[in-house]
Amino acid sequence: MLLDGQHLFNYQMNDRLQELTVFVRVGESGSFTRAARDMNLSQPSVSRIVGELEARLGVKLLLRTTRRLTLTAAGEKFLDRARAVLADLHEAEDAARGVDSLRGAIRVALPVVFGMREVIPRLPGFLARYPLLRVDLRVSDAYQDLVAEGVDVAIRLGRLADSAFGARKLAVLPRFVVAAPSYLKVRGMPRHPADLANHDCIVGSSGLGRECWLFKRRSTIISVDVAGRIQTDSAPGRYASALAGLGIAQVSAAMCAAELRSGALVALLAGYALEPVEVHAVFPAGPRPSFKVQAFTDYMMAALDTGPLAPAA
Repeated sequence: MLLDGQHLFNYQMNDRLQELTVFVRVGESGSFTRAARDMNLSQPSVSRIVGELEARLGVKLLLRTTRRLTLTAAGEKFLDRARAVLADLHEAEDAARGVDSLRGAIRVALPVVFGMREVIPRLPGFLARYPLLRVDLRVSDAYQDLVAEGVDVAIRLGRLADSAFGARKLAVLPRFVVAAPSYLKVRGMPRHPADLANHDCIVGSSGLGRECWLFKRRSTIISVDVAGRIQTDSAPGRYASALAGLGIAQVSAAMCAAELRSGALVALLAGYALEPVEVHAVFPAGPRPSFKVQAFTDYMMAALDTGPLAPAA
């Protein structure tokens, strides 16, 4: 089939955009198979597209072995530029449509408890506002390679490590020292942080069974060494242990709001503050998120400002 000049131009542009899109996904995931799955293409098609791109450029972008793919120096440079081109294109399309016409999928990574209690229950309002958007949720407390997984935005709790990712603070969650009424009935109510030295506290899994808890009262920092028979490095594990009456735990407001209202847990040591937990949106693609990621983070920032969700008392 012969193509006139305009059709040939359109064909070449579409072909090159597909090459860029496929190469970026392969470069980020490090796998032809994963890129093919994410893009609903066959693995041979993805391999062919990347091969044709390398042939057209006259340079190797990927080193292939039986176990892995590795970007060459030229491939790393090309990946950075290709990402920027695609980001600019998507931003231009979104700007032309207007924010109310955002469409496509947004891939969101969430920690388990915070995601289930605070983010997912707020998604109906977000999707009602943007009816052409879809949300692909990755809910896990395990370490995730956000770039390899193709995540658009991740919700992270706590202090962020230095990285090239962009980030935006969404909320600050207070933390509480809590215990179940069954525990307090047997062991009594601590009145001062120093009293915790005589209680079973749920501590981290350092192997020593002890740790230091810091409290603040006005401008004074109070340090208390605590110990306990239950150790866990899991926030849900601390929460579940306290709920079971196994000891006193530090948990965030998002973790225990419903239980505090129902009386299943009791907040202790009023007037002595723990360091709060920061909630961030993290952008693996860099500090300039897409319009749909901006829309998601804007919505969640406003929604989380209302405080943790919990049933009425």
